[in-house]
Amino acid sequence: MAHLVREELERMGFASVGRNVLLSDRASFYNCSRISLGDNVRIDDFCVLSAGLGGIEIGDYVHVAVYTSLIGAGRIVLSDFCNLSSRVSVYSSSDDYSGASMTNPMVPAKYTGVTHADVLMGKHVIVGAGSVILPGVTLGEGVSVGALSLVNRDCEPFSVYAGIPARRFGERKRDLLALEAELLRGSERR
Repeated sequence: MAHLVREELERMGFASVGRNVLLSDRASFYNCSRISLGDNVRIDDFCVLSAGLGGIEIGDYVHVAVYTSLIGAGRIVLSDFCNLSSRVSVYSSSDDYSGASMTNPMVPAKYTGVTHADVLMGKHVIVGAGSVILPGVTLGEGVSVGALSLVNRDCEPFSVYAGIPARRFGERKRDLLALEAELLRGSERR
């Protein structure tokens, strides 16, 4: 996987770009002026980040794996230490599937019933491969979502979710908070 160099990132016009940002040259970025990238961010091959009016905010130490997409008009936030596994789809907009309106982006807006809502992911969220996150969902700090899950409602902090639709299965350990503190102390010394 080849990564874009700093000059290429700056030419793309991102709202902000931190240090040690590794973006694949095979990923696609739309409306870069609405995308903010923190420090230590890696976005792999064939990912699509399409920022709408709400924009996309990516914190520090974030990984977005191959074939993942972040799409929609609502705001999408990936807080520090988030990890999206391969083929995760995050939507901050959705068509109306009821038949009361028409669908698809080629139809004028007055004939569609598209809804937009922010998607917020707290620190240390991990989303398993092939999962789908729908508009309006908040994944609290430390949430773990199992592979192939459909998240259509908010998730409680430090909880484990899985299934279609995703439901809570238990608590997630908080040991990673001590590891975060150790990592951040070590990076301050440099």
